[in-house]
Amino acid sequence: MAEAKTKKTYHLGTGRRKTSVARVRISEGSGAISINGRGLEQYFTEDKDRNAIVGPLNVVDMRNRLDVVVDVKGGGITGQAGAACQGIARALKAMFGLTTTPAAPTPADGQAAEGAPVVVTMADKLRHSGYLTRDSRMKERKKYGRKGARKSFQFSKR
Repeated sequence: MAEAKTKKTYHLGTGRRKTSVARVRISEGSGAISINGRGLEQYFTEDKDRNAIVGPLNVVDMRNRLDVVVDVKGGGITGQAGAACQGIARALKAMFGLTTTPAAPTPADGQAAEGAPVVVTMADKLRHSGYLTRDSRMKERKKYGRKGARKSFQFSKR
């Protein structure tokens, strides 16, 4: 008799950067990272792009315990790496249920009260590292009567 397969649980996250959009699925596994059906080293050839992908996983110490599947479209290589980075961070936040507030309230000055433990969640680590914040810089559109977004044609007085 065939053994019953256990269904894998996936956690989803969406990341955006410039004109790139990344859909990310993470699940428990051995640490394999797949981008558009290819491996991490085959898809991203530069170290800065690879470091952007594994950055959120390294912050929460889950690099070798989670499988990551990324489907990314649009933009260039660096934009796609930034979108995948944000998508992985959002999927990690969804996976560990990190939307809860700390149990111990902190005073208004930001210092912990005496004897009260300071709770630092994974969401706090991701937020302080800047992985959950979207970089909103976009390319400015070309205007009519100009060469580009701001550059004009050469002006001749006579």
